[in-house]
Amino acid sequence: MKTLGLIGGTSWHSTVEYYRAINEKVSEKIGSGANPELILYSINIEVMRSRDWDRINVKYLEVSQRLEEAGAEAILICANTPHMAYEYVQPKIGIEILHIGDAIGREAQRLGLKNLALFGNKPTITGRFIPDILKEKYHIETILPGAVAIEKSNDFVSNELTQGIFSAEAVSFYQEQIYILKLAGADGAILGCTELPILLKDVPTCLPSLSTTDLHVDMAVEFILG
Repeated sequence: MKTLGLIGGTSWHSTVEYYRAINEKVSEKIGSGANPELILYSINIEVMRSRDWDRINVKYLEVSQRLEEAGAEAILICANTPHMAYEYVQPKIGIEILHIGDAIGREAQRLGLKNLALFGNKPTITGRFIPDILKEKYHIETILPGAVAIEKSNDFVSNELTQGIFSAEAVSFYQEQIYILKLAGADGAILGCTELPILLKDVPTCLPSLSTTDLHVDMAVEFILG
C-alpha cells in the first residue's frame, strides 16, 4: 500500500469523516487485519477563516512539504475550500495532490451528468477551483445559487455545520435550493462542503447528489491500493 498524506483541520469534523472512511474502505478491500499508513497534519481552522489567501497558500505549501519529507507519496486535502491553494502549492512539490474536482468530474461523467449545481460555503461556490476543472477536463457546466442563497449557505456552513450543528432549518434550505437549481437546468448537485453529506444523510432530494467527501475518499483508496 502507498502512504498518503492528509491535510485536515478545516474542520476537524470533516477530517474525522475522511480518516474514518479511508480506513473503512481500505479494510473492505483488504480485510480488517491491516490498515493504510496515513500521515495527518491538522491545520488550525483559524488560518482558513482569516480569508488571507497569501497566508493560506504559504501554510498549505509548508504543510505539503512537511508531508512529502515525512514520506507521503501523495496528498489529500480533507475539505473542499482549501483546494483554492492547489494552483500555488502543486507546482512547488514533487508529489501529487489528489484534486477533489477530478473526483467529482469522474463520477459525473460515469453518471452522464452535464450540469451540476454547486453548494458549500461562499469561497467554494464563487471560487473557480471546482467549476474550471469540471469544464476544462470533463466538459461539465456548473450552476450556482443566487447571491442571497450563497450568503445563507455560507452562514450555515460557517456558523453551524463546521461547528457540528446540523439543524432542520439547514436541511430545509438545501432541499429547497436543490429544487430551485433543478428548475434552472441542473441534473445533479455537488455537496461541496464535507459536512453537507452529514447534514443530508438519508434526506430525500430531487436531484442525484455527489458527495465530494465520498468521491474524494474513493480516489484516495484507489491511490493507496494502486
